[in-house]
Amino acid sequence: MTDQLIDVTLTIGEQVFSAKLYDHQTTRAFIEKLPLSMNMNDHNRNEKFYNFSDVLPEDSERPGEIRAGDIMLYGNNCLVLFYESFSSTYRYTRMGYIEDAARFAQAAGAEDVTVAFDLEENRK
Repeated sequence: MTDQLIDVTLTIGEQVFSAKLYDHQTTRAFIEKLPLSMNMNDHNRNEKFYNFSDVLPEDSERPGEIRAGDIMLYGNNCLVLFYESFSSTYRYTRMGYIEDAARFAQAAGAEDVTVAFDLEENRK
């Protein structure tokens, strides 16, 4: 993982959120899919997830502590956006984080939501 961060935006309804992605092979493969809009399902009232039909490169680890706002890949095809913090023994590939996690949690709620992703530079 490099120190370079890639700016992306997430949109839920009319609310736009800034996020930072770590510059590595997983996020570069994800960025190739942008712009992208997906229906993300709620799971355990702490995360939203979406299963891609294809696979992304992975480099998973056990993060231990999940923080609200974390963007991770579970397995090789499941994008996960966390809106609650908790401990976990599952393995994930860290992709980045949503900058205003508290506001994201409010917008995400405990229901399924449609989330649009785009590179920040495309919004200007």
